[in-house]
Amino acid sequence: MDGESDDERPARRSVARRLRAGGARVLDWLLPPLCLACRNPVGDHGALCPGCWRRVGYIEAPVCARLGTPMPFDLGPGALSPQAIANPPAFDRARAAFRFDDVGRALVHGLKYGDRLEIAPALAGWMARAGRDILDDADALIPVPLHWSRLLRRRFNQAAELSRHLSVRTGIANEALVLRRRRRTLHQVGLTRAQRLDNVAGAFHVPEERKGWVSGRRLVLVDDVLTTGATLEACARVLRRAGAARIDVLTAARVVDGTFAVHI
Repeated sequence: MDGESDDERPARRSVARRLRAGGARVLDWLLPPLCLACRNPVGDHGALCPGCWRRVGYIEAPVCARLGTPMPFDLGPGALSPQAIANPPAFDRARAAFRFDDVGRALVHGLKYGDRLEIAPALAGWMARAGRDILDDADALIPVPLHWSRLLRRRFNQAAELSRHLSVRTGIANEALVLRRRRRTLHQVGLTRAQRLDNVAGAFHVPEERKGWVSGRRLVLVDDVLTTGATLEACARVLRRAGAARIDVLTAARVVDGTFAVHI
């Protein structure tokens, strides 16, 4: 501040810190911090209670190099699961922060269906940790888009929220308009993998004016949960046709079927 002495600056900063601390105490009084999953009281905003923390199925190494699914033991770099060998995905690699189990489901559904946007920053933090290897040299984050009619009804796109917070954490560009959903699809819940693939066939496209930008880029598709992978497969194929050099996938949660990996 102009005219402020060296002695006055520390005092001003101290006052600012006390005001922030006081504001945080007022916020905690008005909106006491609750567990992101079970809604029981916790010490800080954006945290899990000890019980939920212990029950989160975090996905740790070793994982399948392609699908990111956990393996029972470390077989070294390049270890692939039987699923990845039998049905190689359209994307290059997938990573997820945790299993889509009871706590994982509560977190994802709280964000997606409960309008609890305060969950997104925490999920993005776990995703950044789980996806370090695919984020390291990525050019951009691409959230899986919603159809405009569903976005109007829901008011936000959970994938876009996760991508936005990931961008802030990592400094990677968030390109939310590169991939578009051209038609509204049925809800995927309850459909078989074949039905899901058919449901999303032709649902996505890259606008003509963005195809030149996509060519040669290393992209990371961002979504809340990976189940059969049908939606992400459809998105990856569209980006691949537009010339993307690499397409990886990063989600908060994923369904894990328990199959183990082999090394090739």
